[in-house]
Amino acid sequence: MLIIGCDYHPSFQQIAWVDTETGECGEQQVQHSNGEAEKFYRELKLRGVHVRLGMEATGHARWFERLLAELKYELWVGDPAQIRAARVRRQKTDRRDADHILKLMVEDRFPRVWVPSPENRDLRQLLWHRHRLVQMRTRVMNQLQAIALNEGVRRKKGLWSQSGREQLESFRLAPWAERRRRDLLELLDRLNPRIGELTTAIEQEAGRRPEARRLMTHPGVGPLTALAFGLIVGPVERFGCSKQVSSYLGLVPCEDSSADRQRLGHISKQGNTLLRFLLVEAAQAVVRSDPEWRGRFLHLVMRRGRPIALVAMARKLAVHLYWMARQGTEYQASPVSVRTWGSSKLGHGVK
Repeated sequence: MLIIGCDYHPSFQQIAWVDTETGECGEQQVQHSNGEAEKFYRELKLRGVHVRLGMEATGHARWFERLLAELKYELWVGDPAQIRAARVRRQKTDRRDADHILKLMVEDRFPRVWVPSPENRDLRQLLWHRHRLVQMRTRVMNQLQAIALNEGVRRKKGLWSQSGREQLESFRLAPWAERRRRDLLELLDRLNPRIGELTTAIEQEAGRRPEARRLMTHPGVGPLTALAFGLIVGPVERFGCSKQVSSYLGLVPCEDSSADRQRLGHISKQGNTLLRFLLVEAAQAVVRSDPEWRGRFLHLVMRRGRPIALVAMARKLAVHLYWMARQGTEYQASPVSVRTWGSSKLGHGVK
């Protein structure tokens, strides 16, 4: 078997390998754009070599993962932070990085991470596409609001009603301001139906998944949040407790403590940006609809301020969804206290 440590870059990769049968080893740099990398791996396939390749989790490598899957090579994806922490020497080069990954694999110390399936990744593109289009629409709407404010009109959400649209189009503007208003309205008219189509696709996909329908029983959680939670968190069995899920999503505070001194900072934000954003948005909806959540939220607002309180409620919501998915149960109106896995009371807001 050929074990390869790969330091992947968008334009090239530095590899180091060792043959476990003969002990032969070597290193090489292969380019991507000229097809050198693909040719190298296909030649190994023709020689009948079984390959196990390790690399750090990175972006812009979808084509490479598809190639390895096509060739039926074994791909190990590692946690970059743990790989970096295992490095002893202060010198860092591409060759040293590839050798370091190879060494971790040979010594069975490579920190593998969960890799989502191709279907999972494609559905994530649906979520990201809608999210980005909504962001674009928000920027367009904010610019139109600015135009209305400059004309002395402040209607907030009423600007998007039929009467508000007519009033916005009735302003007598200078030539370039008129051009800007017309272009922005055209963009808005084109974005709305596209976002609607993507929203319908997300609702249909969530409706086909029992785990998503179960999460949607929680107040404030719609198809978008439920589907995103299932896709991004993945199999909940890989987490031992809810604290691990909160850490995975970047909703736990940074900590720099020593001896009897504890120092906590802002949340780590090391998790998925989209799911963290959706959880904060969903937490606001829960606060508006559930009296107990609203009471807890207002208590935190008085103590720590609104931004920190919202993040705290988002973390609480993530814990609820984790236990609902872990236990395969739906939300109940009279929640009990959250306990860790193995305690007498399991889950919060589930039955």
